[in-house]
Amino acid sequence: MIRTFARVACLTAVLLGSASNAAEVGFFITSAGPGKGANLGGLAGADAHCQKLAATAGAQDRTWRAYLSIGATNAAPSIDARDRIGDGPWYNVAGAMVAANVNELHENNNLTKASVLTEGGATVNGRGDSPNRHDILTGSGLNGTAPDEASTSDTAPDADFSCANWTSSGAGSALVGHHDRTGGGANPTSWNSAHGTRGCSQANLRGTGGDGLFYCFAAD
Repeated sequence: MIRTFARVACLTAVLLGSASNAAEVGFFITSAGPGKGANLGGLAGADAHCQKLAATAGAQDRTWRAYLSIGATNAAPSIDARDRIGDGPWYNVAGAMVAANVNELHENNNLTKASVLTEGGATVNGRGDSPNRHDILTGSGLNGTAPDEASTSDTAPDADFSCANWTSSGAGSALVGHHDRTGGGANPTSWNSAHGTRGCSQANLRGTGGDGLFYCFAAD
């Protein structure tokens, strides 16, 4: 009897451990941006911000990437957000799966106001709340690519869709999504490509219903 109990206890521990690993935190929305509008210090600065905030979720040992696209320059090609974030699956800090893989993330995900939690497990204000913070920086088209590789219907109001590749806090524009899946713009229910901002400063981002927040995914 004792031996049987020990075996059951051992099996239970293994199963619980497997479940815990399967639901490892792999996704959150930033509770705050760096505070310089859409100037995130480029992709490297945005990734570092994700990595720093991940410590709050106890997931600092994972490799974190910001869901952001950038455009091509004379020195380098464009980079697509969908190619930066690994293969999934991704779980929020409450253990709920938001998407099993990259295709599901862009076609049939579980991203809602209730499931898009910060690194600390909080929900973020959406449309109808005060202040509204639902505009989430992505610089991406509906399929998660930089707009110069996506359909023209996904593009920002002008040639700039990522506030000078996330280095501007003044002139420019950035594509944003709505984490609460509601609002205005060409694609109001899109989590990653609803419309462009009216500028890149913190004040401009807040003026269109945002606060310089972005999505973070574990890429490993």
